[in-house]
This record gives sequence, C-alpha cells and structure tokens, in this order.
Amino acid sequence: MIHKLRVLFVPIDAVGHVNAAIGIAQVLLDAGHEVMFAINVQWKGRLEPYGIQEVLVTQRDRSADDDPAKYWADLFVGGNGTTRLTPLESIINTRTKLVPIFIEETKKLDKILDELLPKLKPNVIILDQVLNIPSIVMSGIPWILTCSFNPLSFLEDERTPPSNSGLPASGSKSEWKTFREALFASQRPIIEDFSKYLVSRGLPALTGDMFWHESPNLNIYGFPLELDYLDMRPLPSNWLRFDNLKRNEKSIKFEIPQQLRDKPGKLIYFSLGSMGAADVQLMKRLTAILAKSEHRFIVAKGPKHTEYDLPDNMWGQQSVPQLQVLPIVDLVITHGGNNSIAETFYFGKPQIVMPLFGDQNDNAQRVHELGYGIRLDTYNCTENELLSAIDTLLNDNKLIDKLKQIAQRIQSDNIRLILNCPSISQLTYSGNTCLII
Repeated sequence: MIHKLRVLFVPIDAVGHVNAAIGIAQVLLDAGHEVMFAINVQWKGRLEPYGIQEVLVTQRDRSADDDPAKYWADLFVGGNGTTRLTPLESIINTRTKLVPIFIEETKKLDKILDELLPKLKPNVIILDQVLNIPSIVMSGIPWILTCSFNPLSFLEDERTPPSNSGLPASGSKSEWKTFREALFASQRPIIEDFSKYLVSRGLPALTGDMFWHESPNLNIYGFPLELDYLDMRPLPSNWLRFDNLKRNEKSIKFEIPQQLRDKPGKLIYFSLGSMGAADVQLMKRLTAILAKSEHRFIVAKGPKHTEYDLPDNMWGQQSVPQLQVLPIVDLVITHGGNNSIAETFYFGKPQIVMPLFGDQNDNAQRVHELGYGIRLDTYNCTENELLSAIDTLLNDNKLIDKLKQIAQRIQSDNIRLILNCPSISQLTYSGNTCLII
C-alpha cells in the first residue's frame, strides 16, 4: 500500500518551469498524494484546476492580476537577455544583470519558506530553481532538485559543450574553453557574493562556477534520450533522466480553426514562447516571411498579441494549447525551450529551432547536429532560408518516419525504474515522468 505523502513544489514561477512541475505533480496526484505549490501570488487560481493546493507568497511586487508570461518577457527583454547578441554576450547579460535580481528574490523566498515549512510539514520538497534556498536545504526534509532546462545547464562537464553556448558537440575544445572562461570570469563575483549568503545561513560555500549545490537525495531532468549527451559523458549516480516532464491537458479540446480548415498546404505550428513573442518587431518580420509560404500556420502570439495582426494563412491567439496543437500539425517552428523540444519529440514532429537565449541555443544545436531538425538564426535568417527549411523538412520522409518511431517509443515506454536513495523510499517511472512512493 502506497503511503500518502505531502509534496511541496517550489518552482521558478515562469510558465515553462511551472508547466514542467505540473507534469510531475499530476503523476503524484494520480497516485493519491497531496501536492502543494509555493508560488507567487499572480498564479492565483491557475493551479487549482489541476488539484494542486496553492500556497501563495509575495516574492515580488506583483498583483494577482499580473500575467506571469508578460512579467518574465519584459524582464528578459529589458535586461538584454533576448537580443541580437551572441550566445556568450547574451548569457553574460543574464548572469550579470538578471541573476542579482533573482538572488534578492531568492533571499525573500528563503525567509518566507523559513516560516512556512513548519506549518506546511511536507514529506518531500521538489525544487526547480537555479539557486539554492537555504531554508529548504537546512530543513531536514528530503528534497529533490529538478532541472527543466537543457541538462548541460546543471551538469557542467568539460567533456560536453559549455551550457548556453550553442556550440557543436564536435566543435573546437579551445572554443569551448574560451566560452567557459569568459562566462565564469564575468559571473564569479556574483557567485562569491551569493556563496557568502549561503554560508551565513549554514550551508557550505559554493565550489566551482555553479550557483547551487546538487541534492544529496536525487536530481532529475527531462530530455529526450535521442538528444541527450550520454554518448559524451555518463550520468552521475544521483541523477535520473526522463524523456520529458510533460503535463496532461486532457480536458482541453482544440480543433483546426475554420479560417484554416479549408485552405491548402501543410499545417505548421509557430511559437517563439512568451519571451520571443514579446519582441513584436521580430514577430512581424517572421510572420511576413511565413505569409509567402503555401502552408497554413497556427501562431502563439504571446503577451503583446494585440500589437500586431496575422496574415491570411495564419490563425493565432495570445496563448495556444500546445499539447493539443502538436499532434495535428506537420511541422513545428519553435524557440527551442526545453518543454517545447521534449513535447515535439513526444509527438514525433520535425522542427525548425530559432533560439533566443540561454539553453535554447543548446537545444537548437543538438536538434540540428543530430539531424532531427534545422537550426536557424532567429534575427538574421533570410526569407529563402526560412521558407526552404520548411519545405526541406516537410519533404524529408525518412526523417518523418524516424520521428514517428521515436514518438512511439516515448509514448509506449512504461518501464518501471526503482531507485533506492537516502530518505526517499523509491522513485518510479510512470507515464514518462517520475513518481515518488
């Protein structure tokens, strides 16, 4: 008989990270466990439909009416995280301009959780953050670290390309070294400052060039087997990989919109995520190119959806139910967010990846170099490059068949894995995500 657990999730409150946490939470809920999310107030009412208890906190000065997607889009655009800069310039901007903001917010959340944990009394905590939260680590409660980024982000290894670089796996090792040295030099003062805070709270000092300590209990990530870097380095003993951390949205229905239903051409899904779609000029440029295609497009217009119109061969809304759209399209044009990459593989679709920043560069490069899609320069690709990439992938029957086989493997892979680890009785594989029992 399964012992009912109280499981507390503490995710980054950006949409992609919350969605990955929901994917794990749904498996736990289906097994009869109690699930809580400690999350900022603007998520009020968004998690209850899943059966998740909302523990609302005020980590940032935002109201419950604020759109979480728009907040993060504005933050990254304003901090030059999503720009025409090189991957190195972009990630240095993120680490030097935005991470200090995240550190201050983490300190606030640390204080809040210090008071909440004795009241909530969770049996397990699942943490999806890029910074350690001392109140969790020091609580004595078993905790699991989840990585909803490309795995290079948390598993830094000199045998693999540096995270956030988008550099090829077969590339120059000296180029890898140059990237790492430049990034580490820029962020080291910030790491040292945060490390002092962790030490003041009773944790060991940070070592190396990471902002966190791994969990001594268990660390997990979602990334398709076919894309993973296991050919370059083995997984550490306390890490587990799953093909995805995909949530289920069975209650949501979607049909091809009337204005596209009778038009000719293949059906293509176009989404640059909330952050990419916040760049209205970029969206206008790319949709103008796609207007010249003979195919039809479903477009996720993003938080600034009212600021531009779509051509006649397109239909879109601020937010599109991606998990309902992916099964019915022939091709995906994506920014390369980790959830989008994994979900596109789950449904076996070829993809054009147009990264904006961070681990999207790594995902785009990995898809491209392994032949599962095409990477394009988001800001500088030409009309011919984009339209040709669409036709190339739509006519690659060998790739389409291969991706269908991968999807069949992922969707039918119900192998049950059991791991004994300190303080946590078992971890099992169920429905391509994890279940703690």
